[in-house]
Amino acid sequence: MQDARLTPVLSIAGLISLWVVAALLTDDAQILPTPWALVPLAAQELASGELLRHLGATLFRVIWAFALAMMLGTAIGLAMGRSERLNRWLDPWLVIFLNLPALVLIVLCYLWIGLTEAAAIIAVTLNKVPNVAAVVREGGRALDRDLDAMAQVYRMPWATRMRHVILPQLAPFIAGAARSGVAVIWKIVLVVEFLGRSSGIGFQIHLYFQLFDVALVLVYALSFICVMLLVEWLILQPWERRASRWRTA
Repeated sequence: MQDARLTPVLSIAGLISLWVVAALLTDDAQILPTPWALVPLAAQELASGELLRHLGATLFRVIWAFALAMMLGTAIGLAMGRSERLNRWLDPWLVIFLNLPALVLIVLCYLWIGLTEAAAIIAVTLNKVPNVAAVVREGGRALDRDLDAMAQVYRMPWATRMRHVILPQLAPFIAGAARSGVAVIWKIVLVVEFLGRSSGIGFQIHLYFQLFDVALVLVYALSFICVMLLVEWLILQPWERRASRWRTA
């Protein structure tokens, strides 16, 4: 168990070692600075409050888009998995939106709605809903019909049936969609901010890209990657293990 906990730390240490070797071989801080060269820059951005302000703006968009995408995608996916007729009607829509480039949706939302927070969040949500629906649909198809029949025999209320019969079976699928969802959503949020917002990690990366400042691009990118790693390790992975525990009990 202790080895399993150390493995991610050792893995990241190996990645940082590769970064150090590449930086030393490059021998040009303008192209690839060493990790320790970023520390004073990160401290400077933290002290000024800029890093926390832009990090908070990006997190706000990620949380809203994630919550909306998970709710809508789960509802649509469950309905499609439970109803073959509905699945035949909506499957072409799902295929179209799964293959529609994120950049197209972002640009269209900005053109139709304007350069607003609503447009940014809607663009990210529309990009992720089809992925969540596709994963949860498979969970809906895999539901145990015997358990469903038992719930009907005992005349369980809809809310009770959802809580004790359907959601425990869907939990691994929802957890899987959530894990992949966070990884995809925050990347799309950065593109949204890069193209049309005046705050956020993506906006700062765009700013320092124009100034050819590789070090500060890395500072802002790595700050959000660290936050997402903490979310993954402290929230999503434990939730996924807990959601799947009943299958091996």
